[in-house]
Amino acid sequence: MALISYFAKKTDKGMIRANDIIRKKIYIIIFRSDTRAGKSFDVVLLILILLSILSVFLESVAAVRERFYHTIHALEWIFTVLFTVEYLLRIYASHKPFRYIFSFYGIVDLIAFIPTYLSLFFLGTQYLVVVRAFRLLRVFRILKLTQFLYEGNILKKALKASLYKIVMFLSSVITLVTIIGTLMYIIEGERSGFTSIPMSIYWAIVTITTVGYGDISPQSPLGQMLASVLMVIGYGIIAVPTGIVSVEMSRATDAAKSKCPNCYAGLHSEDDRFCFNCGHQLKK
Repeated sequence: MALISYFAKKTDKGMIRANDIIRKKIYIIIFRSDTRAGKSFDVVLLILILLSILSVFLESVAAVRERFYHTIHALEWIFTVLFTVEYLLRIYASHKPFRYIFSFYGIVDLIAFIPTYLSLFFLGTQYLVVVRAFRLLRVFRILKLTQFLYEGNILKKALKASLYKIVMFLSSVITLVTIIGTLMYIIEGERSGFTSIPMSIYWAIVTITTVGYGDISPQSPLGQMLASVLMVIGYGIIAVPTGIVSVEMSRATDAAKSKCPNCYAGLHSEDDRFCFNCGHQLKK
């Protein structure tokens, strides 16, 4: 009995070790784009994503759909099964599965194949698989375009710093169009097409953004004067968010110059040629 127990434990340890080796190999292939196998896997994945998006586009064309419907439908299910297996393998190989599941890429990977399964119960949801285009963001990781990631990080910081100012600005704009829309409803009334306050607010939004559909227009002199004021305000409003983001972009760029573009560690001075933290060569 002791001998059987010994061999059972050895077998269990061997299976656990073999399982760890398999998980490690899968992890290297799926998550490590700095290896040859990982880069090849990601390139194949991107090709599959592009082909799956193309199949959705072709299915929306009536002539193509009538002629190749069954082929496109079969391909879509093949892509869906492949992406499902890939998603499950990512969970299996990940050191922290829940961290991957709730990460940006984890959510995008899940959304990439869910619409096809939903199409079994809700017609038309299969076209939502175009969200797979978000998965093409992996190309930055594959090709090691660190300069784009560096610039993207600056843009992200600028937008984040501008968020509160833009929210306050948009709140002011919403208040303005609500007031003017209500006034236009009182001035023009239903006879001019302003059938309700929400409809009048819609007209104010269309006017202040300088879109000008023309489906509703004021007829009275007072209404036209108010519309003219709103149009002039609209030109000034367009420039405000642009100015806010431009200022924050300038600040974020200046701040980024004092950090390493590779590891984002702070530099000692502008004369540093290499990062003291990671050794990355700095641009002059």
